[in-house]
Order: sequence, then structure tokens, then C-alpha cells
Amino acid sequence: MRLMLVHGRSQGGKVPAELEATWMGTLRKGLKQAGLKFPTNVEVDFPFYADRLDDFVKDFELPADPAFMPKGSPVFDEYAAFKAQVADEMRARLNISDAQVQAEAGDLPTEKGPQNWAWVQAIVRLLDKHLTGVSEGAIEILLRDVFLYSRKTAVRSEINKIVAKSLNNDTTVVVGHSLGSVIAYDVLRDASGKPPLFVTVGCPLGIRAIRSALGTLTNPAGTRGWYNAYDSRDVVALYPLDSDNFDVDPAITNNGTVNNQTSNRHGIVGYLNDRNVAHAIREGFG
Repeated sequence: MRLMLVHGRSQGGKVPAELEATWMGTLRKGLKQAGLKFPTNVEVDFPFYADRLDDFVKDFELPADPAFMPKGSPVFDEYAAFKAQVADEMRARLNISDAQVQAEAGDLPTEKGPQNWAWVQAIVRLLDKHLTGVSEGAIEILLRDVFLYSRKTAVRSEINKIVAKSLNNDTTVVVGHSLGSVIAYDVLRDASGKPPLFVTVGCPLGIRAIRSALGTLTNPAGTRGWYNAYDSRDVVALYPLDSDNFDVDPAITNNGTVNNQTSNRHGIVGYLNDRNVAHAIREGFG
């Protein structure tokens, strides 16, 4: 039996073995809280795609400074439209008012609406403050990476190949976090064999602007189904994967009771050390 772990955003330049050790060490802590141990006969796969994704960011020349708007760039125009759509959807879910956005935008001559870049940037900063307590660019990076993956075929194809290499007939449980949950979902849809259990944590697939780029929705898990866990304060995972936001058959099991202790309520450590999440992963091995 094999466990496949698919990491999220902002992991470029890191050591894959160290990231895997963090995931597994934290999972064991969650299992201990649940009175369980990790099976001795399970091998772990940790496909690492972050460095290649960073290469694509450079290739597509999306600006590092979100305040900078390159003139006559079709890719940037497409990204700006995507970013506005996601930001507006997320701010509606968090009940961020026009007055709050205007206050964040400052004295700039700002027209309301997603077609205005200063307005969109103000929303993104507010979302980031909800996520991190300060505006440190985490949402900006997430939106950039999700845009490239979901909207650019070359990016999606190559990243999927990296992850799919770790998927085989012995893969029993697949766990995806953040952007990794989107990638894992897409890879599993095209897989010839379905792993019994698919687990997503901090998953943004409930956001319409993100899932709409992935075509017909489906449940790619096998006999044990799809288990989705989230912290209701996690800005990235604002929407449960339920019939309103991800209508598939069989339905996805949602757990919105996670108390993610990381500062942004989104970190993988705060998900894998949850006893219910760890228990669900362990059950996948029978």
C-alpha cells in the first residue's frame, strides 16, 4: 500500500525530503491524538512540482509586484480578469463591504467593481489580512499559481505529469493540500485506476472561478470516497465541497470542524495534526 502526498503553493527552493518529513511527523502526531499509529507496511510518495511551477511563473513574466500593470500583455490581462473574479467571490463570502474596500484603497480615484485594478488589489490585501493578520502577499501568490495551473495547458500538463508519476496501482490514499488538492483532483480524474480514498485539506475547489476551469465535475475517488476537511477561518477553503459548491455523485464527506492552529489557519501542519483528519487517512488503509 502507498500514500501519496501532494503539497501546496510556495514550496519552491525547499528540500522535498524535509517537506515530506514535516508532513509525516505531523500526521503521526494527529494519529497519536486519535490513539492510532501509522501502518508499517505503507510506503510514502511525495511528488515535488514547486520548482517547475516557479519556472513557469518566470516564463509567463507575471510581475512580482502586484501594483505593476504591464501594458499590452495578454497573459496579464487574462490573469487580472481571473484574479478579479476570484477576489470578488471570496470577499462576498467574507462579507467584506464596499466601504472596507474603499478604505483599503485609500485616496486613489477608485471606481467600484472588478474592472478597476486598484479596487481588486484592495480586496486582495483585505483577503490577505483575513488570512495572515497582515498583508504579506500569500493570497497574491495563491491566485497567481492557481491561475497558471488552471488556465495554461502547458503548465497544467507538465505539473500533472510530475504528480502522476507517483500514482500507481498500489496507491491507496492520496492527500492534497491547497493548490495540491486541485492538482491531485485533476490527476485522479485522468487516472486509469482510482485509489480507494482521496483526502483534501485547505481546498479551494469550492470557489467557482477556480473549479469552472476544470470542466465537468466528478468524484475521482474509489470505494472509500472523498474526504474534505477545512477550518472555517481558512480564507483559501471558504466553501465546503457540498452540493451547492461541488455537486458530484457520490457526494463528498465534508468536515468543517478543524481548528487549524497555524497563524494563517491554512498551513498543512494545522490540518494533519487534527485527530479526525488523521483518523480518516488511517482508515483509508483498512
